[in-house]
Amino acid sequence: MLAAGWPAAQADEAVIRKNLAERLPNLPKIDEVTRTPVAGLWEVRAGTEIFYSDEQGQYVFTGELLDTAKRVNLTRERIEKLTAFDVAKLPLKDAITIRQGTGARKVFVFADPNCGYCKRFERDLMAVKNVTVHVYLFPILGPDSTAKSRGIWCAREPAKAWRDWMISGTQPPAVPAQCDTAALERNLELGRRHRVQGTPAVVFEDGSRAPGAIGTAEVEKRLVAAAAKN
Repeated sequence: MLAAGWPAAQADEAVIRKNLAERLPNLPKIDEVTRTPVAGLWEVRAGTEIFYSDEQGQYVFTGELLDTAKRVNLTRERIEKLTAFDVAKLPLKDAITIRQGTGARKVFVFADPNCGYCKRFERDLMAVKNVTVHVYLFPILGPDSTAKSRGIWCAREPAKAWRDWMISGTQPPAVPAQCDTAALERNLELGRRHRVQGTPAVVFEDGSRAPGAIGTAEVEKRLVAAAAKN
């Protein structure tokens, strides 16, 4: 029996939380339980992971929920919203900053030094005018990527070391004994939080992102679109 004045929706949420916690003890901490447009179906969110449950927490499933009438992937929309970047909150101290021309426009790039597509994107990016590029070293391709990232980050001129390696193939300098590379771990955690799963991952000032090495014309187009939104 429901307590007087306790809405049914709140009761269902409590039941789902209780039953899932008891029956699936290895389940990550549930952050949110909300109704979906489907009667009797609830969205359960743990971090940026989404799955679905009936109103008793007896049946759960993972997958994508589609609205066929509107032709909308509701799951994907939700995840994109959860993992969207608020560029005003990005930690610039953990990025290598490169200014081209006036630097009036901004783009944020998650890149691995051993990523071939990142190297191609870096070459194309050099042709974009009046932009400030914030590069987040994101070593996900193995130990050598971490070693190169450390060398670049600890260089006397990190921006020069980055472009020397990415454009010219000049090996990064040796890592000095006293160098704080904690930024690299913070970058990896930042990427995980926002589901950056490959490189390059390019983020624009309006928070939109482009996975993969887009060409100069597409970068320019997206910079203009981002500026219009802001």
